[in-house]
Amino acid sequence: MLRLTGARFVGIPLALLVLPSFGQTPSPSKAAPSTVVHAGHYIDGTTAERKGAVTVTLQAGRIVSVQPGTVNVPGAQAIELGDATLMPGLIDVHKHMGAPRTAMNPFQSRLTLSTPETAIGAAAMARKLLEEGFTTVRNMGTGQGIDLALKRDIERGWIPGPRIVVSLEPLSVTGGHSDWRNGLDSSWTDDRKAGHGVADGPLEFAEEVRRHRQEGAEIIKIMPSGGVLSIGDDPKVQTMTNEEIKAAIDTAHNLNLKVAAHAHGKSAIDNAVRLGVDSIEHGTYADAESFQLMKEHGTYLVPTLLVADQVNEIARTHPDQLNPSAAKKALEVTPLMRGMLGNAYKAGVKIAFGTDTSTGANAHEFALLVGAGMTPADALLTSMRNAADLLSMTGSAGCIQQGCFADLIAVTGDPLQDVTTMEHVQFVMKGGVVYKRDGASVAQPPVTGEPGGSFDEE
Repeated sequence: MLRLTGARFVGIPLALLVLPSFGQTPSPSKAAPSTVVHAGHYIDGTTAERKGAVTVTLQAGRIVSVQPGTVNVPGAQAIELGDATLMPGLIDVHKHMGAPRTAMNPFQSRLTLSTPETAIGAAAMARKLLEEGFTTVRNMGTGQGIDLALKRDIERGWIPGPRIVVSLEPLSVTGGHSDWRNGLDSSWTDDRKAGHGVADGPLEFAEEVRRHRQEGAEIIKIMPSGGVLSIGDDPKVQTMTNEEIKAAIDTAHNLNLKVAAHAHGKSAIDNAVRLGVDSIEHGTYADAESFQLMKEHGTYLVPTLLVADQVNEIARTHPDQLNPSAAKKALEVTPLMRGMLGNAYKAGVKIAFGTDTSTGANAHEFALLVGAGMTPADALLTSMRNAADLLSMTGSAGCIQQGCFADLIAVTGDPLQDVTTMEHVQFVMKGGVVYKRDGASVAQPPVTGEPGGSFDEE
C-alpha cells in the first residue's frame, strides 16, 4: 500500500506545477521543493541486483541522492511504498506511437482514419503506456508528423506520456517495406513518392536523412529488408542496396543521429551491421555469423517478440485484419524469432527492449524474453541499462542514481523471481510527477494557457 505524507500530493509536479524539463535546475533565489521516496527494495537499473530498503531524494525532476535504508529528510514530502520493489522507469526502444488497434484491416484504417483521429488516439495510448511504467520510448516510425507532435505536446505538459525519441517516417525503397502505396491502385497516388520516406539511390537516401533531421528526427530508421505486414515483399530479401544503406548510415552519423535497421533477412542484417548500423530490429534470420558481426561492431539487437506473438495470433484467428499476403508470412516468420533471440543471447549479443506495438500489455515482452532463454535479471536490464545505452541516455534514463531523471516505478513482489510482476506496475513517476499510485491513475492538474494564445476570429 502506498502512503503519502506531508503536503497535499495529487499529481503535483515538484517544480511548482511546471512540468520538469530535461536538465532544468531550480532558481538560485528559491530552492525547488524536494520529495523522498521510501521503498523496501530497489533495483537501480545499472545492475539487476535487488537490494534492501532505500531512500531516494528528488528535486526539480532529477534524483539528488540515493541512500540505503529508510532515512528521514526534514522538510521533504514523503512517498511511502512499503515493501514494494522500486525500479527506474522502463524504456521501450521500438514503439509505434499511434492510435489503438481497430478491427479494420489496414486498407480500411488507411483510407478512413483521419490524421486528427489518429493523433487523438495516439495521445490516449501515450498515457496508457506511461501508466504501464514506460517513461521513455524510441518511436520507430509514425507518419504525418504525429510522433513529433505528440513529443512536443508531452513536453509542453498538455498531455501525459513518456519521453519520446522520434524517427518520423522510416526510409525505404520504392515497393519496399513501409512504402504505403503498395497494393493500392496508382490513381490514388499521383505523387511518385507521396508521404515521404521513400527513396531510390544513395543520393536520395542522403537527402531524406537530411530532411528528417531538418524536420526534427532524433533517430533514423531504415528498411533494408522486406517485412511481414507489408504487401508482396519477402522478409528474407535485401531490398536496399549496400550503397543506399551506407549513404543513409553515413549521413545520419555525420549529423550525430543513430540508425536503426528493420531487418529480417540475413543478407540485410549482415550488410547493415558491416556498414555501421546501431541496432538491428527483429533480426529473424540472423545466424552465428550475424551474431559474431554484431559483437564485433557493438550492434544492438532489438528482438520485438511481443509484436511477433500478437501478429501470429491475429494471423491464426483473424487473418482478415491483415494485409494481403501478411498472414501467410506471419505464420512462417514469427515462430522463428524466439529461437533466434535465444541463440543471440547465448552468443553474447547486446540486447535492448522493444515491443514494436502501438497497443498495451507492453511489459509482457519481459515474459517472452525469459521464455526465449534470458534470465529475469538480464531481461530487466534490456529495458534499463541496455536501452539507455542504445539511446545515448546513460546517466539520465534507466537508472536510480544521483543525476538520473526522477523516473521511478514500483511493483509488488520480486520481479527476479516472477518477471510477470512487471505487467502489474503499481506506482509510476516521471520527472518527479506521480501518474499512478496503488495501481490507479492519479489526476493531473488542469492545463493552463499563457495570455495571448489562440483566439476565435472576431
